[in-house]
Amino acid sequence: MTRKNPPVEEADENNIEVGKPKDWAAGIPGVYHSMQPALKHMGVGRAGKTLLGLNQKDGFDCMSCAWPDPGHRKTFEFCEQGAKAVTWEATPVVVASEFWAEHSVSELRGMSEYWLGLQGRLTEPVYKPAGEDHYRPVSWDEAFSILARKLKNLAGPDEAAFYTSGRTSNEAAFLYQLFVRAYGTNNLPDCSNMCHESSGWGMGQTIGVGKATISYDDFAKAELIIIMGQNPGSNHPRMLTALEEAKEAGCQIVAVNPLPEAGLMRYKNPQKVKGIIGRGTELADQYLQIRIGGDMALLQAVSNRVLEAEARNPGNVLDHDFLQEHCEGLAELKAHLGILDEEAVLQATGLRREEIDQLAARYLKAGKVIITWAMGITQQKKGVATIKEIINLLLLRGNIGKPGAGASPIRGHSNVQGDRTMGIWEQMPPAFLDSLGKEFGFDPPRDHGADAVETIRRMRDGGIKVFVALGGNLVAAISDTHVAESAMENTELTVQISTKLNRSHTVTGKEALILPTMGRTEIDMQESGPQFVSVEDTVCAVHASHGKVEPVAPGLLSEVAIVSRLASAVVGGRIRADWAGFERNYDLIRDHISQVVAGCEDYNARIRQEGGFVLANGPRDSRTFPTPTGKAMLTVNRLEHIERPARTLILQSMRSHDQYNTTIYGHNDRYRGIKKGRNVVFVSPEDLAELGLSDGQFVDVHGVYQDNAERVLRKLRVVSYPTARGCAAAYYPEANVLVPLESVAEGSHTPASKAVIVRLVPSPAG
Repeated sequence: MTRKNPPVEEADENNIEVGKPKDWAAGIPGVYHSMQPALKHMGVGRAGKTLLGLNQKDGFDCMSCAWPDPGHRKTFEFCEQGAKAVTWEATPVVVASEFWAEHSVSELRGMSEYWLGLQGRLTEPVYKPAGEDHYRPVSWDEAFSILARKLKNLAGPDEAAFYTSGRTSNEAAFLYQLFVRAYGTNNLPDCSNMCHESSGWGMGQTIGVGKATISYDDFAKAELIIIMGQNPGSNHPRMLTALEEAKEAGCQIVAVNPLPEAGLMRYKNPQKVKGIIGRGTELADQYLQIRIGGDMALLQAVSNRVLEAEARNPGNVLDHDFLQEHCEGLAELKAHLGILDEEAVLQATGLRREEIDQLAARYLKAGKVIITWAMGITQQKKGVATIKEIINLLLLRGNIGKPGAGASPIRGHSNVQGDRTMGIWEQMPPAFLDSLGKEFGFDPPRDHGADAVETIRRMRDGGIKVFVALGGNLVAAISDTHVAESAMENTELTVQISTKLNRSHTVTGKEALILPTMGRTEIDMQESGPQFVSVEDTVCAVHASHGKVEPVAPGLLSEVAIVSRLASAVVGGRIRADWAGFERNYDLIRDHISQVVAGCEDYNARIRQEGGFVLANGPRDSRTFPTPTGKAMLTVNRLEHIERPARTLILQSMRSHDQYNTTIYGHNDRYRGIKKGRNVVFVSPEDLAELGLSDGQFVDVHGVYQDNAERVLRKLRVVSYPTARGCAAAYYPEANVLVPLESVAEGSHTPASKAVIVRLVPSPAG
C-alpha cells in the first residue's frame, strides 16, 4: 500500500544543540535508531521482510556500504546505517503525479536534500522541456524517444557523458558500459572518481591490483590493525564487529585520525550481553590525532624506523626472503628515507616523537599487520603517494599475501568495486576492450574518456552537451558546487535514473528527464520470471542479491530494463547484442560477463553457489604481482605537507552520523554531540583562542586558494571540539562549495576534500 508523506519539518540552523561527544558506538541507541525509522516509515510487515533479508545469503545486499559479509550470518546481519538505507529506499511513500504541477524546479532547488528525499519514491518518468520550469509526466516510450533523439543528433558521441553510481548492480553496470561504448565514447565517470580512485592508482602502480589484499577472516587473524582516515562507527558500522573479533583474539588496534571518533574508541555490540549491560570492547590501543595531510609523513617515519631497526639487528627485522623474491626498489627506498627530516615529520603530523616511536614499536612487534583506510587518505592532494607509502610499510615485513595481513581500502558504496570490475571506467585497459569487442562484434573506442572532474570541466566549457546518470547525485557530490551547478545548467539535456529526488533533479540542463527505477529491496519480475542481480564487496567477494518486497508502484522498470531499452533505441542492431533478451533474462547478461570479464568465467553457475565466489587476487592468493616487472614496487615519494598560512586552518569535509553520502536521513550527529542541524564547523579550543573566536559563535568559512575565487560557506556555528590543532571539519556535501574543481589528488584526480585551507570570519549580525 503506497501513501503520501506528511509535511517535512526542516531544521532551524539557528538553534543547533551541542552536547558532549560520545566515546563509544552502537549499543541500545544503535538498535533504537535502526528500528524506529524502519517501523515508522515502512510498517511492521515491510520492515520485517526487508531487514530480515538484508545481507542474508538468500536476501539482498545492503546499499549503504561495501563491507564484506562473514561466512556465518546472524539473524540480524545489518547495522544502523544499513537499516536507514533500506528504510529510505523501501518506504511506501511515493511522489504523486500532481506533485510536478504543484512544485516548480526553481522551488525544488530551494529545498534541502532531506526535504527532497522525504517526498518519497519516484514512480513515473517526467520531462522538463526547454524554457519551462516544471517537470511533467511522460510515458516510457516518450522518455526514451527524447533521449535517443538528442544523443543521435549530437556532433559526436564524446559530447555525451554517462555517470554511474556505486549502487548499480554488476548486470546493469556491464550492460551500461556496453551501451556507452557501442554508442562510441569512453566518457564513463563514476563515483569512484571521487572516493577511492587514489587507492586504485596507488595500489595498481605498486602491487598491480587496486583492490584489498585481505579477506573478511583476516581481521580476526591480525596481530595489529592500523586504521587510517576512516570513521567506521558512522560510515560502515558492521566493521566494528570485525574489530571486536580481532581484539578478542589478541589484536592491537591503532587509529590515525584528526578527530576522535566514537567508533574507533569503544564498541558496545548490541548482539552481545557485554554490549548491552557492560562497557563493551575497547578498540584503539593507541589513537594518533594526526594533522590533516600528515599521514604520508607518519608512514615514512615508521618505515624509516623499521629500516633503522634492521640496521641495528641485521637480518632479523625485514622479511628478506619476501623482499628478495617478490619486490624491488628497496635500495632506493633506504636511500630516500635515510635523509628523512624528522622535524619536518613532526611539523607535518602534529604528533610527538614518542607517539611515532610507539606506533613503530607496535608494527615491529606484530607478525601480521593490516592497514585499512578510507577517504581521509584518498582525498588528499598526496593521496596516491600516501597509499604507496602504506604499501611500502607493508612490504618491508612481508605483510601482503599471508593470513592476517594486507592492504585494505574500505570502499563506501555498495558496488562501486563491482562496477569497476564490469567496465565502468573511463580508461579500461586494452585487454578488456579487446574482449568486449570480440564478444559483441564491434571496435570499442580506445581514447580515454572524461572522469568526474573532467566531465564538469567539459560541461562548463560546452564540450559535453548531454549528461546521463545511472543513479547518484553528482552535482551535490562533486567539488566546487557553484562551478558544478553552472556546468550542469550549461548542458542541453540532463537525465537522472533514480529511486528518489535529490539535488541533481533540481539543477538541470535546458531539458531534463527523470527516469524512476526499482530499488535493490524490490522483487524484479521479468518475462522469464523473477530475476536477481550481483554485487562485489570490498574484499572481492561476488554474491547474488534478491529483492524481498513488491515494487512500490506498478510500471517501475529495473535498471537493467532501462539500460536495455535505451540501448535498443540508440544503438539498436549496430552490435551483436540482444537488448530485449537482456531485459527478459539477466542470465544472458551474465553469460556475456563470463566471456569478457577476467575472473568471472562460468559466472551464472558460480554466482548461484551459496555465498557466491571470490575473485582471484594475485597479491593475496599467491604473492604474484601483475606489475610490468612482475614484482611489487617499493617506491620513493617526495614528502610534501600542507602549508597553513597564518590565521588559517586546514579543513576536511566529513559525513554526519545521520547520512549516507549525499543522502541526509536526519539533522543529528549523535556521536559528535550535534542535534537539530548541520551548519557547524568543528575547531579545537586552542585554535579558537588563537583566532579570537568562541564556541557558539557564527562564522563564514572562506576558502583560500591560488585562483582567488570567492568560495564561502556562510553562517556556521562554531563547535569547540577536541580535533587536531590547526584543523577544522565541516559536513559534506555542504563543504564542497569550498573545494576548488582544480584541487585534486595527484594522479587520480580525486577532489582534495581533505586539504582545504580556510579562514573563519565572524558572520554579520542578523
